Amino acid sequence: MVLVLLTVEATDVVFAVDSIPAIFAVTADPFIVFTSNIFAILGLRALYFLLAGVIDRFRYLKVGLGLVLVFVGTKMLISDWYKIPVEVSLGIVCGILGTSVLSSLLNPLVGAPLPEHRHGEDRHAPPFAEESPPRRANER
Repeated sequence: MVLVLLTVEATDVVFAVDSIPAIFAVTADPFIVFTSNIFAILGLRALYFLLAGVIDRFRYLKVGLGLVLVFVGTKMLISDWYKIPVEVSLGIVCGILGTSVLSSLLNPLVGAPLPEHRHGEDRHAPPFAEESPPRRANER
């Protein structure tokens, strides 16, 4: 169990460190870079579990994320010649992501199969499972 926990935490750290170039594309302030990585480590797994159930609704999100990466890469390449203000960068990133999410919600995929429920759940199961009978002391 300790090995699994260490692996999961190491993955969180790798993803946080991996995001440092993207943060530097937005700002060069070391305080913001440091605190954003701390928050990334703290909230990355929770955000994943939050979005895992609804990610199929956002069919244009991958396109939006690709465009954000193109913008960030372009901004990093031209940073020696032209500095894009932080407000403009955040506006562009939020605009791209907002447009991709809004487009996905306004144009849902028609005729797509429903995602399968995990762990063999019934599609029409009530949101709260019935309580199981109490166990005896000698049962495991």
